[in-house]
Amino acid sequence: MKVLLINGSPHREGNTFIALSEVARTLESEGVQAEIVHIGTKAVQGCIACGKCAELGHCVFSDALYTTVREKLADADGIVVGSPVYYAGPNGSLCALLDRVFYSCGKYLAYKPGAAVAVCRRGGASATFDRLNKYFTIMNMPVVPSQYWNSVHGRLPGEAREDAEGLQTMRVLARNMARLLKAGGGPALAPEAEERQWTHFIR
Repeated sequence: MKVLLINGSPHREGNTFIALSEVARTLESEGVQAEIVHIGTKAVQGCIACGKCAELGHCVFSDALYTTVREKLADADGIVVGSPVYYAGPNGSLCALLDRVFYSCGKYLAYKPGAAVAVCRRGGASATFDRLNKYFTIMNMPVVPSQYWNSVHGRLPGEAREDAEGLQTMRVLARNMARLLKAGGGPALAPEAEERQWTHFIR
């Protein structure tokens, strides 16, 4: 079993990394492999709604970051997405990547457990958490819970280590993810699919 963790912060080892590392360490202690992928600091191409992914099976923009995440998702049994809070929302570069990944990689995502982690100075974590969870809930992905909303606080580099409750929330999240995976959660439990109904509100 393996969980992919995406560090959506431009700071490779900042507070978002500290939060995700707590999740990763706990997963490993539960016998679940964990790998953190950092999105980096380069500009990230957003979705242009060209629809070519339906034809190609992948995004028309095959940049290294997208390709890496896509390939790792194929082997992952679960996913955790972490982001710093920017104006009560996730990092824009992370959303640009996730828009493309979730639109074009459905076969690697459906029914795999997912969880979001938000890291903030003071406020905006709940709105960021909500925005990230919407990626999972549109893809038939079970959202893994914890003892509290998945947020960790810290402004200056390293301050997240002082948020005892936040880090405990990360550990509980990881143990819940591990339990769900060990119980056999994932694509094998997918119910029989109905034929998709599309309603466009134009008459």
